[in-house]
Amino acid sequence: MKDPFAKTIGYRLTHTARLQKALSARLLAELGLFPGQEAVLKLLTEVDGRTMGDLASALRVRPPTASKTIARLTTQGLVERRATDGDGRLVRVFLTDAGRERGASIDGIWEELETEMVSGLDAKERKRLRKLLRKVEKNLALRLGADGGLDDEPDAGDDEEDI
Repeated sequence: MKDPFAKTIGYRLTHTARLQKALSARLLAELGLFPGQEAVLKLLTEVDGRTMGDLASALRVRPPTASKTIARLTTQGLVERRATDGDGRLVRVFLTDAGRERGASIDGIWEELETEMVSGLDAKERKRLRKLLRKVEKNLALRLGADGGLDDEPDAGDDEEDI
């Protein structure tokens, strides 16, 4: 007999997230990155020279977590910190040439990961899955009293009546 807990949505979400993270880690390792580091590189690719506070906010993490990630990326020679505007307290983070190169490869990794995750699902099923996950995210965020960084905008072409 199967464990009844294994039939719960919470179990399925947790297990799926772990598997997604494991595959993500494997694919990112090919670029010499760990999960989370790619998001920093992508953010800096979009807008270079962000402050630590901007990065922490965009990543939806606490500032010490962002600082640790930036320290590791600095050690790898992918980013550098610079004091700006004559104020040594205001530090901005910039991509190095190596970081810019690595950042350009991330979209391919994300596309490969997405393809693997939704293999066997048609376009309608993928659309429905996104909608359902957004609803679950919203429920959890509301329960926690936070917006959870939710994007309340439906995907382009989504029709909420489908659910």
